[in-house]
Amino acid sequence: MVFATLLLICSMPQLDDAAKTVADSNAAAVLPAHPAVSSGGAVKDTPAAASLPSAPEPKVKPDVEPATLRAASFQPVKPAVTRPRETPRQRKVWYALTIAGSGGAAFDAWSTRRAISGGYGQEANPFLRPFANSNAIYAVTQVSPAFMDFLGKRMMVSQNPWIRKLWWVPQVAGTGMSFASAAHNVSIVH
Repeated sequence: MVFATLLLICSMPQLDDAAKTVADSNAAAVLPAHPAVSSGGAVKDTPAAASLPSAPEPKVKPDVEPATLRAASFQPVKPAVTRPRETPRQRKVWYALTIAGSGGAAFDAWSTRRAISGGYGQEANPFLRPFANSNAIYAVTQVSPAFMDFLGKRMMVSQNPWIRKLWWVPQVAGTGMSFASAAHNVSIVH
C-alpha cells in the first residue's frame, strides 16, 4: 500500500508537466487569433501576449512514433514447455474405445443379471454384489469404463513419450475384461 502511494505521489509532477505542455501548445495555437497580433504576424507588446509562456523544443527528435515503438517491444513469448495434444485420429480411436468399453460393460451387466435371475450363479465381485439383483447394476458397471476412459485420455496427453504411446491400453483392457466376463456368463446360462 505504501509502495503504491509513493508511486502515485512520484508520478504527479510528471502529469503536471504534461498538462502545462498541452496548455502551452493550445495557447500557441490560439495566439494568432489574439488581438495583440498584428497583420504581419508580429506580436505587440501587450500584457496578455507577454504573459504566455513559450513551449520548449524537444531535445531529441524520435525516428519512430512512441506507439509503434511500444507495440514492437512487446512480442508474444513462446512457452518453455508445451503440453502434447491429441491428434484427430487419436480422438476418433478414443471415442470408439469409449463406446466399446461402455457397450462391453452393459453386456456384462445384462449377462450377469440374466445368470443370477436364472439361478445359475452369483456375483463374484464384492463391490457389485449389492446391486446384482436390481437394475442398478447397469449404472454401476459403467463406473469402471468411465475411469478407464479418463485414464486413457490423460495418458494420451502425457509428458512422458512411452506413456503417450500406450494411452489405449486401459480402455482395451477394461473392454476385454467386460466382454470376457459377459461371454463367461452367457456360457453358464447355456
